[in-house]
Amino acid sequence: MEQAALLPGFLAVTVYCSSSNALAPIYYEAGRELGRAIASNGWKLIYGGNCVGLMGELANAVRGAGGQVIGITPQLFIDKGIGDTNCEEFLVAKSMRHRKELMEQRGDAFITMPGGLGTFEEIFEIIVGKQLAYHNKPIVLLNINDYFAPVLEMIDHGVEEKFIKPRARELYFVARTVQEAIEHIRSYQPTAPDEKWFDPPSSGKS
Repeated sequence: MEQAALLPGFLAVTVYCSSSNALAPIYYEAGRELGRAIASNGWKLIYGGNCVGLMGELANAVRGAGGQVIGITPQLFIDKGIGDTNCEEFLVAKSMRHRKELMEQRGDAFITMPGGLGTFEEIFEIIVGKQLAYHNKPIVLLNINDYFAPVLEMIDHGVEEKFIKPRARELYFVARTVQEAIEHIRSYQPTAPDEKWFDPPSSGKS
């Protein structure tokens, strides 16, 4: 049975993004815009718990707009002095894997901003989890400055070469702007899990 749309007032949004301080201004501007949008919708931010780079801009924007921030980070980053101690709730993960687990559990929706290898690891795990029906939450790639274009091209190539099923593109939404990302989450309607992901190949080929 189709579930009702998510209720904005009861939403916690997990955002994956970079901790780099060396990015072009367009990415920090988008992070601040996203932070303000999350707060203005009455949503909580779940994020990687570091106070530097795009992470820091995002979290500070949420707080500056009156929103709540939940940071989740392993002891590794606390020891390096970049843990965000200004969070309303601050969780110390046992490891990077545990951090990802907690960020998935606590989030009702997922947005990934441009990021590096760790960000790619996080969002692809969330996409695969949805494919395998471990969750049915909205996933957004916030494609600022067309950053994800090569990744999307690689997915298209995987579809062409039969490594990826075409309907995998339906697992996530590509937003060009912060507003598109927010509107997708607000209007998201979960659908029933697709058992066809598990159909054995008829020809014996993968």
